[in-house]
Amino acid sequence: MVRAHSLLYAIYICLIVSIICGALLYFANLYGQLNVHYNLHEELYIQNQSVVNFALGNKTQPAEIPLDENSGIEGSYETKQYGLLTLLLAKSSVRNDTVASAHFVGHYSTDKTAIHLSNFSKGLSYSGTVKLIGINHLPTPFIETSYITNAANLLTAQGTIMVSEILLPEINPNFRKIFEGIQTEKTALSDVDKPKDSLYYNSFLNETKEINVNPILSNVIFKGNFVLRSKDSLHIRKNAVLEDVILIAPKITFEDGFKGTVQAFATQGIELGEKVTLNYPSVICVYNETRDISKIKIKKESKITGAVVLFGNPLETIDKNSIEIEESGLVFGTVYCTGKLLLKSNVYGSVYTNRFFHKTTSSSYDNTISNIEINALKRPAYFIAIPLFDTKKTEYGILKKVL
Repeated sequence: MVRAHSLLYAIYICLIVSIICGALLYFANLYGQLNVHYNLHEELYIQNQSVVNFALGNKTQPAEIPLDENSGIEGSYETKQYGLLTLLLAKSSVRNDTVASAHFVGHYSTDKTAIHLSNFSKGLSYSGTVKLIGINHLPTPFIETSYITNAANLLTAQGTIMVSEILLPEINPNFRKIFEGIQTEKTALSDVDKPKDSLYYNSFLNETKEINVNPILSNVIFKGNFVLRSKDSLHIRKNAVLEDVILIAPKITFEDGFKGTVQAFATQGIELGEKVTLNYPSVICVYNETRDISKIKIKKESKITGAVVLFGNPLETIDKNSIEIEESGLVFGTVYCTGKLLLKSNVYGSVYTNRFFHKTTSSSYDNTISNIEINALKRPAYFIAIPLFDTKKTEYGILKKVL
């Protein structure tokens, strides 16, 4: 005879077993769905990278991507201009799932120019220890010795020396377009999303947001798709964090010790304090087509990876437009100056200028360089340069993934 409480225990055990079995079936089904979900997203990510590679192989020119019949994934891409950089947006989608990515892209550097000095004044002279590695376009094929100090003079020149033209190579028209106006969405600072305190973020999948900011940027973080504009001078404190943003103002100043990634555009002047680091890909650019004075000043121990550009002035106003780069720093990329250039830091890349000058406490010397290295070969083959010239025949690659 079975007792009542034994029957009750059996019911409890059956109930527990059924719950466990049901839970196992549920988790097995959930695991299967998650596995399908993750496999699908893995295929989307792989296909998205294929879209990026297709766009680079097609030199970012518009083209229709065939449907992947096995997975049913559709791919598409478009390009936008973001300052001087080309932004590649790639999407892969199937049903309601989409994977998107954003990259700064450009062409690989094939420029082996060390110095291009315009041919309308005297030839190039050197003092101290100077290294010129690469192709040199100079007013004369001879580099003369200038005895500025009592120190020994040593010139190392490796590469072809060619007689230069009167004018510098024409700069990419996109440089001027920046100053003519950028297509943006005008936005008040209070309307910008703040994921965290003091952090402003705008995805590169969105429209570029343009914000009028105060003359001093301090204790604030801007990351992503922003144009920060000021009608007056713009001073960037070292406690500001700027990543991939565009700055536009008549004058822009970076405090000593600032680090960030920016495209900075001014009409009167840009100054970098000591030990400023502008990471790749960064640009500082002054455009002055008036007869007023304009200047880029880069103080000691500052490092820029990208480009330093001053342009727009006619030849007769060369002396009013200048770039001054003080000692113990580095420009990894390109320097382009239609005015006069004081260069006391090394350049791993190329230098284009209408005139050099060198200053001491007592004198100034035209077309003279001293104690520097300009080495085009230290810019590696995989380096993607800021598009200083309108070159469309070279192979494209990715500068930076921004989404």
